[in-house]
Amino acid sequence: MGMSVGGSDEEDAVNSTINTTPLVDVMLVLLIIFLITVPVVVKTVKLTLPTISNEVTETKPENVVIAVDKDGKTYWNNTLIRFDGLMQRLQDVAVKVPQPEVHIRGDINARYEFIGRVIATATRAGILKVGFITDPELRALPPME
Repeated sequence: MGMSVGGSDEEDAVNSTINTTPLVDVMLVLLIIFLITVPVVVKTVKLTLPTISNEVTETKPENVVIAVDKDGKTYWNNTLIRFDGLMQRLQDVAVKVPQPEVHIRGDINARYEFIGRVIATATRAGILKVGFITDPELRALPPME
């Protein structure tokens, strides 16, 4: 007379299926780690970006418009001038009361160097108000060359 103490022979058979419970646990832990660390890894410089506002320019006869074309040629109220004479003209305008505003119109393809030189010259001449004239139409920029 034999007695079976541990269950049937079917329970003692080898289980050949994959236990996916530990796999799911590991995947959930990895997902949580990635969700926590990704915002820390993605670093950006904290800035307050300017908002776009369109202010209508009041055209006054005493305002000075300086245009810079793509080749760096400088125009004083639509008249071509040498860059060397720009400082003297700006100094003459800077002493007027009230001081006129200087509006810079730069070609979209002009190098920043040309426009930067005009801004630096205006600052050295003592001009207090320097503004930029832009195209009010919102359009796509041309492709970079």
